[in-house]
Amino acid sequence: MTTTMRAWTQRGYGGPETVSRERLPVPSPKPRQVVVRMRAVGLNAGDVHLLRGDPLLVRLAFGLMRPKQPVRGMDVAGRVTAVGAKVSGFAVGDEVVAEAGGGGLASFVPVDAKRLARRPENVDPDAAAVLPIAAGTAAQALDLAGVAAGHRVLVIGASGGVGTFAVQLTTIRGAEVWALCGQHSQQLVEDLGAVRTFDYRQTDAGDLLANSFDAIIDLAGTAPLRVLHDLLAPAGTLVLVGGEGGRVLGPIPGCCRRRCCARGRGAASALSRRRRTPSSCRISSRSPRKGGSPR
Repeated sequence: MTTTMRAWTQRGYGGPETVSRERLPVPSPKPRQVVVRMRAVGLNAGDVHLLRGDPLLVRLAFGLMRPKQPVRGMDVAGRVTAVGAKVSGFAVGDEVVAEAGGGGLASFVPVDAKRLARRPENVDPDAAAVLPIAAGTAAQALDLAGVAAGHRVLVIGASGGVGTFAVQLTTIRGAEVWALCGQHSQQLVEDLGAVRTFDYRQTDAGDLLANSFDAIIDLAGTAPLRVLHDLLAPAGTLVLVGGEGGRVLGPIPGCCRRRCCARGRGAASALSRRRRTPSSCRISSRSPRKGGSPR
């Protein structure tokens, strides 16, 4: 077996110009790890933030002057080539998909066994490698919101990585999707299952029909919390996911402002905010209703 591998590494924070190809030693697994020979890697917005060390706050955890993990790439798919002494349930030769935490832009990557899942034979590696972070985040958001058949769901920021999965997974659950996205992405989002799409440059969230949504998945983080609150149907739930922010603290100040606003309105949490009214008031019709400016 080869003892070295190709890897795209960065030795300082910055843009793509900081990345270069090197030869590194092939990693050995720790007791609770496996080593995966890469077939495909998925890159996310998180990889870009770590590449640039932006916001600066992330450097406290990932390295002050340079990244502790010099190889980007968190979502990986490949074949297990080595297994740690305390790993059970996986063996050499298994085809797996994982959220590795970094290292995917290399020929081999060590992964904690608890982060692994077997890749089904009918899912090719390229497709599997885009699932862990984006699809996993979307699924968690829908679970928090309690999305089920017959619900109407608004996805804000529907054309990004998490947003496109949120639209598809909501549709699979039998719920009706309305979506805010860029004009150039409206057809894509409709093809993924949204019944109505709105260009966010032309239609604000506040322009939509009040008290209309059983769940709102906000991936953009720009709409005022009071506006989103007013869009919720009785017993509806708002889930806030991510959002951008300043150079130093990123989205944290905005999240704090939203949390303070939510507390001021009597909400228990800015992440999952329920309007406590009888469940019989929940909207269950899946037929498109009036409101907003549909495409």
